Amino acid sequence: MTRAQLSDNDWEFVEPYLPIGQYGPYPERLRQQFESVIWRFRVGGQWREVPGEFGAWSIVSNRFRQWRDAGVFEALLEGLVAEAAKRGDVDLSLVSVDSTTARAHHDAAGMHLGQDVLAALEEAAAEEKKSRSKGGDLEGQNGLDAEVDREREERRRIRRRQRLRLKAALLGRSRGGQTSKVHLAADRKCRPLAFVLTAGQEADSPQSVPVLKKIRVRGPAGRPRTRPHAVAGDKAYSSRGNCAHLRKRHIKAVIPEKKDQAANRKKKGSKGGRPISHDTDLYKERNTVERLINKLKDWRGIATRYDKTPDSYLAGLQLRASMIWINDLVRATP
Repeated sequence: MTRAQLSDNDWEFVEPYLPIGQYGPYPERLRQQFESVIWRFRVGGQWREVPGEFGAWSIVSNRFRQWRDAGVFEALLEGLVAEAAKRGDVDLSLVSVDSTTARAHHDAAGMHLGQDVLAALEEAAAEEKKSRSKGGDLEGQNGLDAEVDREREERRRIRRRQRLRLKAALLGRSRGGQTSKVHLAADRKCRPLAFVLTAGQEADSPQSVPVLKKIRVRGPAGRPRTRPHAVAGDKAYSSRGNCAHLRKRHIKAVIPEKKDQAANRKKKGSKGGRPISHDTDLYKERNTVERLINKLKDWRGIATRYDKTPDSYLAGLQLRASMIWINDLVRATP
């Protein structure tokens, strides 16, 4: 007998966000189906291994895809953050940003793409390559005949399509294999506020602004809060663009300066600008985002990516984040 994944108090927070009647008659085992999705990401097993008390694995898998496509998990996370804000339990005085890499299991490879989608991706990649090239085509460079070896061209086409499939699936290659990277923001209580999913080789600094733009804390009235008082990050986020974005929005930057940046600034003398300083006491609290990463990876389906599509893995991240918020709300409920 598999233990229950939700208590009655947990289910009270989840039930209002599940669509009823939109995908057929009222499901009799709605709670069991939602718990089966939790079980799958918590254990990291295959859909076919879902315990029988949750229902048929095919029905559970289809229900998860329907909820994913309908944005149920994203709405659940936003609603729980709004409920915490309604209780005055969301602290945006300091938001910490960081990233973590999730190793992709070999089951995550091979996302299906239609021929029309692949053709469009190939055309876009060819246009981008053409815009970057400066030396003309192959015939203009070395005088080769216009006729290209068909076998070599076919091998190039296969490799090109493999790269495009990885790019569409948000998978990147590294020494450890295929990986995805999760960029996230956390509040001062180790709770997630926003996620951005990229390929594993993507740098941290360019994703700082997209992560911060995804922060939305809806209150009882008025516009959602999107601007924290301070943002903490490690040296990877110390680029001029990130600091300028925070300064433009009147957000305090708690980001130390890299040694090479300081050396280049000193080389320029007075033209290099003022030294970049940060609040060392606030920077000590940046560990909240690292502790949040450990919480997220308590679930095996989050620590290792088993999903072929990035939307499914992102839905699992949002589900894990929702459970973190639910646990805090249940503890705070009198």
